[in-house]
Amino acid sequence: MTGHLTPTMLREYDRDAPDPAATETVTFGLGCFWGPDARFGAMEGVVRTRVGYAGGTKPDPTYHALGEHTEVVQVDIDPTVLCYRDIMEVVFDSHDPTRQVSKTQYQNVVFADGDDQRSTLGAVLEARGLTDDIATRVEDLSGFTVAEDYHQKHSLRAAPDLLDAFETAGYGDRELRESPAAATLNGLAGGNDLPEDDDFGVLEARSRQFR
Repeated sequence: MTGHLTPTMLREYDRDAPDPAATETVTFGLGCFWGPDARFGAMEGVVRTRVGYAGGTKPDPTYHALGEHTEVVQVDIDPTVLCYRDIMEVVFDSHDPTRQVSKTQYQNVVFADGDDQRSTLGAVLEARGLTDDIATRVEDLSGFTVAEDYHQKHSLRAAPDLLDAFETAGYGDRELRESPAAATLNGLAGGNDLPEDDDFGVLEARSRQFR
């Protein structure tokens, strides 16, 4: 191990991250939300992540009472580094859009929130030849329900040597969910590489124990 995670590092990382008002939110589903939460959390330009439920009509869905909702991930991106199209390109590279699972809970779905995202998503589909032959659900975002606390940052919660620093720093469940540091380290705990210039890059060697 080449570095040591401290509460001060976490607080400084979160303090220096872009404010929520300066980010754009992207919502999508790629099966069980734990994996995508970690994978996208490790990406350069992704500031915050959270998992939840969307795409159905049942009010106040829960994990054990989803209705027709699907497990989805929300990522808040820094538009000076990453854009909605960038995320959509990665999403479509991450699955076969001509196939779909039958269980609604784990289906592949991409959401557009507003005219700009809708236009960009249409351009992505057209460029990929997916305007007709597509099984992935393509929908306008009508709502998002945050999932239960134990689903948030699932990989990080299973890595006590990383999670301990958040607990020592006094992070509660909501603060952990919305923490940029937690999003990044959840990615690391999930076995993903961090950007070379990331402040937590010194902890990269730890990722081997989670793979």
